[in-house]
Amino acid sequence: MNIRKVDTFSGHRDSVYTIISDATGRGFYSAGADGFVIQWDLQKPDLGKLVARAGTSVYALALHESSDSVWIGQNFEGIQVLNTQENTIEKTSKITNAAIFDIRFAGDKALVAVGDGVVVVMDIPSFSIQKHIKIAGKSIRSIAVNLETNEFATGDSDCNVHIFDLDGFKLKKTIQAHTNSVFSVKYSPDGKYLFTTGRDAHLKIWDVNDAYGIVSDIPAHMYAINDITFSPDRSLFATCSMDKSIKLWDAATFKLKKIIDRARHAGHGTSVNKLLWTGFENQLISCSDDRMISVWEVL
Repeated sequence: MNIRKVDTFSGHRDSVYTIISDATGRGFYSAGADGFVIQWDLQKPDLGKLVARAGTSVYALALHESSDSVWIGQNFEGIQVLNTQENTIEKTSKITNAAIFDIRFAGDKALVAVGDGVVVVMDIPSFSIQKHIKIAGKSIRSIAVNLETNEFATGDSDCNVHIFDLDGFKLKKTIQAHTNSVFSVKYSPDGKYLFTTGRDAHLKIWDVNDAYGIVSDIPAHMYAINDITFSPDRSLFATCSMDKSIKLWDAATFKLKKIIDRARHAGHGTSVNKLLWTGFENQLISCSDDRMISVWEVL
């Protein structure tokens, strides 16, 4: 396996916290501490287009493809919905006074992870709150949806993972998953495994069809693991960490394949916060507290 740094995108004035695909197949959106939401084209590096100013820092973005919109989680101010055709904010709702850490869609529902330990369930067509699910005493940091089993998982700063039924939002299982905050939960593309990471620097893999029994517990990084993403062909997954590195893993064996860091590949100089593995030339995108977005070609 060979790694090549393709491009660096600079335009944010502060830490970049999140990146998501846009609807073009060759671009993405980024947001962070400066409150800017910027759209980028992978074919035109550093020609980013400012599409929204959230006014506060942004940890969470989500693309709702059927309505051509991007949901923006404004920390302490609620949700803004960006019309991607007009690049205008068409809806706002102050659903919380807390930070928003994640937004996921399931059918006509939006699941919003909030810093006060609540998941807010919103009805997308009416843009109204349907339910508050109080889960933890501390922040809900991540949500993952498994359409194969009709479930969703949450990870929180009480160190737990909770599994809920998507229909009635009933709690099905609680896993005392990590020894510190759970920062990321992600189902494998086939829905058979749940991957969790946290401040304890461990990567844990759980068997969905075996009542979420533990499959593997890997001390994967030196410091907190912030995110996980899978390659488009499902053969690899990547993790990123506060230790400034990105690691690539075999999705079948869970074995480490490659490390991307500053010494080896001119990687990031501070915490790597989020990853996005695109279908565009198999490029992996990372964003960091160093204000930079890097694009990696995995060969």
